[in-house]
Amino acid sequence: MGSRNSPVSRQITIRRTVARDAKRLTRLVRGSGAYKGQYAAAVAGYRVGPDYLEAHRAFVAVGAGEHGDQVLGFYSLVLAPPELDLLFVADEAQGRGIGRMLVAHMRSEARAAGIDRVKVVSHVPAEDFYHRVGAVRTGTARANPPAVPWDRPEFEFRIPAE
Repeated sequence: MGSRNSPVSRQITIRRTVARDAKRLTRLVRGSGAYKGQYAAAVAGYRVGPDYLEAHRAFVAVGAGEHGDQVLGFYSLVLAPPELDLLFVADEAQGRGIGRMLVAHMRSEARAAGIDRVKVVSHVPAEDFYHRVGAVRTGTARANPPAVPWDRPEFEFRIPAE
């Protein structure tokens, strides 16, 4: 008998996104606590559309909630050129290993696609996370005002063949 808020009491599944996920994923991006304050403009008008989800390998982590599936996080892997384009974990799900699970899943998807390296242009506050999950710093993506008025760390996941 775990409490309903206990991470252990919830089954977490990662599945391919579908078009109907688009609105929930857009809300997750726009509501991300990592983009408050000076970073808010970067996601203010951001939209994850059904067309985007269809064009890329996008996966969502869901857990059983009181009102059906709860979106805990998601990522999208662009194959050409290989890049982890989006990776978000819902604020209320942070610290539960969801991001680490999504990265492990992404590595598996990249390996299955024959990719040996995946680039990531990181949000500045996420830099430590990428270090902890094994990404290697490769440089800096320069500011691109007005969309992104600050420099961002660039990383690479190296995907060994199994």
